[in-house]
Amino acid sequence: MNNQQTISFQALDKGCDNTIMSSAIMDGKLDMMKMRESVAHWILMHEHPFSVVEDEGFNMMQQRGMPQWEKFSRVTSKKDCMLVYENEKKKLFSLLKNVNKISLTIDMWLSSPQKMEYMVLTGHFIDNNLKLQKRVLNFVHLPPPLRGIDIADSVYKCCKEWGIENKVCTISVDNATKNDVAIRNLKDTFSRHKKLLCGGKIFHVRCTAHILNIMVQYGLEKIERIIKDIRDSVVHIKHSEKRLIMFAEIAQQLQLHHKKLVIDCKTRWNSPYDMLFTALQFKEVFPRYKDRDSTYECCPSNEDWEKASKVCEILEVFSSITNIISGSEYPTSNLFLNEVYRVKVLLDRKYQESIDKDYFIFDMVANMKIKFDKYWGECNLLMAIGAILDPRCKMRVIEFCFPKMYTPHEAHAYILDVKNCLYELYSEYVAEFQSNDCENSAENLTIIGPSCATTISGQNSSSGWSEFSEFVKTVETISSQKSDLDIYLEEGCYIYEGGSSKFDALEWWKANTLKYRILSKMAKDVLAIPITTVASEATLSAGGRIIDSYRASLAPETVQALICGGDWLRCLFGIKKKSKKESKAEEVVLPINEC
Repeated sequence: MNNQQTISFQALDKGCDNTIMSSAIMDGKLDMMKMRESVAHWILMHEHPFSVVEDEGFNMMQQRGMPQWEKFSRVTSKKDCMLVYENEKKKLFSLLKNVNKISLTIDMWLSSPQKMEYMVLTGHFIDNNLKLQKRVLNFVHLPPPLRGIDIADSVYKCCKEWGIENKVCTISVDNATKNDVAIRNLKDTFSRHKKLLCGGKIFHVRCTAHILNIMVQYGLEKIERIIKDIRDSVVHIKHSEKRLIMFAEIAQQLQLHHKKLVIDCKTRWNSPYDMLFTALQFKEVFPRYKDRDSTYECCPSNEDWEKASKVCEILEVFSSITNIISGSEYPTSNLFLNEVYRVKVLLDRKYQESIDKDYFIFDMVANMKIKFDKYWGECNLLMAIGAILDPRCKMRVIEFCFPKMYTPHEAHAYILDVKNCLYELYSEYVAEFQSNDCENSAENLTIIGPSCATTISGQNSSSGWSEFSEFVKTVETISSQKSDLDIYLEEGCYIYEGGSSKFDALEWWKANTLKYRILSKMAKDVLAIPITTVASEATLSAGGRIIDSYRASLAPETVQALICGGDWLRCLFGIKKKSKKESKAEEVVLPINEC
């Protein structure tokens, strides 16, 4: 197997998708090139090791179905995967050439056990079919000591290699200090290539998920011991069937119809809420169970349950936002303002209610408010504009939310700021549209001018109809004072009866492209901007931003090929990534008999 032939796969961007999936058996003969290509796809898409091709069972299976199957080595497997990666990279490069604007997310990952830091750069854009697309562009090793300027240099280098340095409109990052430094440098660098949208006012996008996480941690820290006691209580009861039956019998005696407990997952920041919520439903059962089990020593007190209930009430709103983020593969920017508004109103209400009455809640909420004000205290222009470009909301959404989030003076000022930014952004799209229109018109005039404006003598002249047409164009342009943005805002909000979770704002704009020629383009670009980096985290392995030991043992260039190539192929074939070790809360089902 050491002298195996190096093959050249057919580029996947030639022909239609049927070529990719065509049979490897033609006229009774097995095409090993196609089979090796398919194996490379399989390895990349499902993150198998290169050595899987040397497994006896794998080769026995292939030879039973295809007697002409030829074994090949892990070395050959790696070469095949790298070749597929290069072919897909060329394909993505061609796709990005036709993209006008692209938004980026940056996230940092760590390899174990080497503790090498990697940067994952993900691109979000609208393709030619007006579909929202996401691709992992790079997975780059950054040597220590890692500084913000190093991140900025690496991002710019990647963008330069992809040819998108003139197309970047926003960058989403978490709230690490080094990321702030990186964004400042990137904003300055990209602005020298091309004018940033709204003068760069919406260039830096802070990750919503990380901000929520920071606030949630303040709440959880206040009841850290209580959470541990509840977790230990559920683990204790789950330990044996006898304990589960005893707990379930008490629940039935109290006529409780709930059927499960939850053990939280420490790597998921929203998981403790689920554990607290379900445990609170059985708060009367735990002390009664304690009376029957002398080995049970971690029963929460009545005061503990009261504190847990208060914290749970606050965390509920955070949980609903988390469900919005995790419930959509691509959560668009229009989804967040209404939820952030709920957080603000809740914190303000709890703060006022607890002053001089409940120091426990007052202290917790005060700390949460500090973080909220740090990141969202001032109006988030992108979040507001994204909400306005949801046809169900329009300007009504900020007219409703802002007076409840800010003082009357601040609300009025922020509404004006958002409206000014909205029209500033729209004017930039108008200028771009007119520039493209002029270029197209010039091309058309060059082609059709001589043939449709000639006299019998062969000399150019304008007809009466052409003069009238020019007059109409001039008059209509002058008299038409309303832009499609004006028309959109003046029309009533779109009433959708199908449920908020089922509405797709991008699909609405796609259906209304002809009505709003310029605004629809702007809306699609804005809605494509990610307000969370969670999307890029979900592309990789679950259970934290840690590279598994297998990939960590490979060269950085190979790791990038595996991560990026796998992502590109899953997009190509419409396959969703399945985590091998998905970290999630554990449900403990109680043996409660149905009446």
